[in-house]
Amino acid sequence: MVSNIAKLVSLFLFIIIILRILGKSVLAQLAPHDLMTIFFIAYLAFQPIKIEGTSQAIVGIIVIAIVHVVIGKLSFIQKLNKLIIGEPTILIQHGKIIKPNLKSSRYSLGELISSIRTSGYHDIKNIEYAILEPNGELSILPKADMIPVKPKHLNIKTEREGLPVAVVIEGKIQYKNLKFINKSEEWLLKKLKSHGYNNIDDIFYATVKDTDYTLTTDTWKKHYK
Repeated sequence: MVSNIAKLVSLFLFIIIILRILGKSVLAQLAPHDLMTIFFIAYLAFQPIKIEGTSQAIVGIIVIAIVHVVIGKLSFIQKLNKLIIGEPTILIQHGKIIKPNLKSSRYSLGELISSIRTSGYHDIKNIEYAILEPNGELSILPKADMIPVKPKHLNIKTEREGLPVAVVIEGKIQYKNLKFINKSEEWLLKKLKSHGYNNIDDIFYATVKDTDYTLTTDTWKKHYK
């Protein structure tokens, strides 16, 4: 058992190291070869470990969970954070591709262009910064003249639209959501009655906005007519 646990922890850490060496692009867009690489690494790594019975499997799961928590705690230490999590890498700066960073990240030019197009930008010159995050996601900051115009840019005041909070789902009152908007069951029943609903079982779905407490309802008949 002790030998298996030692192998399990060692191989788990070894796989994490290998994935870090392979680069962020493996996590960013799982192309077929990326997916199969991860699958085969995991498959081959755990071949030496023999799990006999449910108890060993449970112990193994607990051990991996503990290792995961420990690694998570260690990542809060600044000196270890870069080693465990990694750090952002600038791939585009002021409309120009940083080729050395692209190469060191093992992020192909094709992947970069594809990600930029997916984000709605068709010209690299329109990008102020493109940053490859430690989790493999690409953050894109457009140049100032390419930022979409928002109401605040035009000095237009806007009011908060409000969040529709579900208070009834399939005839069941959602008490936690009622508490969230500081309303009671009595208030809800009274509100429904004012809209012509005397029986809560008739309501398929009902929401209340957290701003002006506007009630919106759907009945069973609407969904099953």
